[in-house]
Amino acid sequence: MASEGLRGALTAVLGGRGLLVQNYDSGPAGEPPAPVRLRKNVCYVVLAVFLNEQDEVLLVQEAKKECRGSWYLPAGRMEPGETIVEALQREVKEEAGLQCEPLTLLSVEERGPSWIRFAFLTRPTGGILKTPKEADAESLQAGWYPRTSLPTPLRAQDILHLVNLAAQYRQRARHPLLLPQELPCSLVCQRLVATFTSFQTVWVLVGTVGTPHLPVTACGFAPMEQRGGIKMAVLRLLQECLTLHHLAVETKGLLGLQHLGKDLTDGICMNVLVTVAFRNPGLQNEPPKVRGENFFWWKVVEEDLQNQLLQRLRDSSVVPINR
Repeated sequence: MASEGLRGALTAVLGGRGLLVQNYDSGPAGEPPAPVRLRKNVCYVVLAVFLNEQDEVLLVQEAKKECRGSWYLPAGRMEPGETIVEALQREVKEEAGLQCEPLTLLSVEERGPSWIRFAFLTRPTGGILKTPKEADAESLQAGWYPRTSLPTPLRAQDILHLVNLAAQYRQRARHPLLLPQELPCSLVCQRLVATFTSFQTVWVLVGTVGTPHLPVTACGFAPMEQRGGIKMAVLRLLQECLTLHHLAVETKGLLGLQHLGKDLTDGICMNVLVTVAFRNPGLQNEPPKVRGENFFWWKVVEEDLQNQLLQRLRDSSVVPINR
């Protein structure tokens, strides 16, 4: 029965559907983490990348005093009570005058758990492009510009990578289409699909407290975890059950994103694909030994699930997480 539940959970996460966060297996030292609140201890930013059939990018001209007249992708901070998609659609409408539909999450960028930006490949579904006559506090105007000849000055160069990422995705999608799942969460946390592979065999780390499950680690807001970024919470959980000094750990990227935003549930859960490997493999063909009784390695024997995991790992078929 435990294997059936794990197969179902892994299938849901690999399919981008997500799972309700019931509890967490690892938390920051000290007091239990308090629920996160937008405008108080977390800031989420949404950003839209539009590319039309003429390989043109939609940009908006900034109205804010500190960057007035410069150009940027439609972007802005989420408001309490919004879903991620609602925030994206509001920002695009306010800044560019268009209705839109997100096609897929392109990238997640973070400066620690208190500041996270979600970038989407997006398409217009209606509305009228904002002109200088409609200039307001949100933006001065919006326009389509050739991807290889963007207007200057840009507010920041960081959008160039995102524009290129969108163009690459349209040419060859590295990961399946992925949109946020509307599931409540009170913390900033990560659900790990932590894998060990050997000779086309895959093991996945499983938490045992309660029903066997994919382990969840809650992010902390202490200075060390802020400086180190969200990967610190992943390393903390693995440190609690594995001897890491002889292991190489890598977060490959995002398999899914969960957030609701209603009823004061401002937390997010990122379902992440993680690899664990020996620094000096030698003849090691079994996963590293687990300390304690709260975790174990589950050997994935179902062929379809095993192939999905191996393909995701081989092709890095995940949404990138960048700092």
